[in-house]
Amino acid sequence: MINVDSHQHFWRLDRGDYGWLTAADHPAIHRDFLPADIGLFLRRCRIDKTVLVQAAPTEAETDFLLDLAEATPFVAGVVGWADFEAKDAPDRIAAMAERNALLGLRPMLQDLPDDEWILRPDVQPAIDAMEQVGLRFDALVLPRHLPHLARFLERRPDLPMVIDHAAKPDIAGGVMEPWASQMRAIARETHALCKISGLATEAGPGWTVATLRPFVEVLFEAFGAERLMWGSDWPVLLEAGDYVRWVATANELAAALAPADRGKLFGQTAATFYGIA
Repeated sequence: MINVDSHQHFWRLDRGDYGWLTAADHPAIHRDFLPADIGLFLRRCRIDKTVLVQAAPTEAETDFLLDLAEATPFVAGVVGWADFEAKDAPDRIAAMAERNALLGLRPMLQDLPDDEWILRPDVQPAIDAMEQVGLRFDALVLPRHLPHLARFLERRPDLPMVIDHAAKPDIAGGVMEPWASQMRAIARETHALCKISGLATEAGPGWTVATLRPFVEVLFEAFGAERLMWGSDWPVLLEAGDYVRWVATANELAAALAPADRGKLFGQTAATFYGIA
């Protein structure tokens, strides 16, 4: 059995392309985070591999992450970023995919002004290129994007896709609908997978297992363990918790699952989806 953290980040602030990561807005994580900073937690929690995910909308950051992945044994690969609107996007994506560590791509949909951006004709050639070279698509969306994502999924039945952070439901506000109904519909009508990650951040400081449980139960019911993968979202996680506590919380939330299903949630689903040996 393999244990996989399906979603974590590294960054180095002096690179200068993390526009969202300001000291005023994110004091707890406004510093460099590199492989040495997470190694102890991975060993303590018996995590074998991680998936390194982009945090800046630049291809330069993706190159930086790929270099880190190639030098770091526990990193299975990278979900990077590409300029899907560029006229030469297909060629650029094909060139990026020549590096074996690139597992997928993630446009930062949550930050774009057009909620229907993923449906635009001018970005479809980039999606075509992803399918041709076998890359996966990480969907960084908010609940308001789910109807548009559902339409996109219907049009792209062959594109491997996972929804990051369960589409970031408003856990802090206790807002279950329409998020729950929309996630159930996506699970029922499309092939998408979902990450149980980022939920502590959406719950905010002071969260408990009881705070998270109703939202996680929706995901267990809708997707099943074979379409769910656990992720830490470290170091963003540090704004509302810590690695060891989040691992323990996820295990408590999954306590009722059969052993085989727990194995899927905590590793096998991610390994299969991302092609991790």
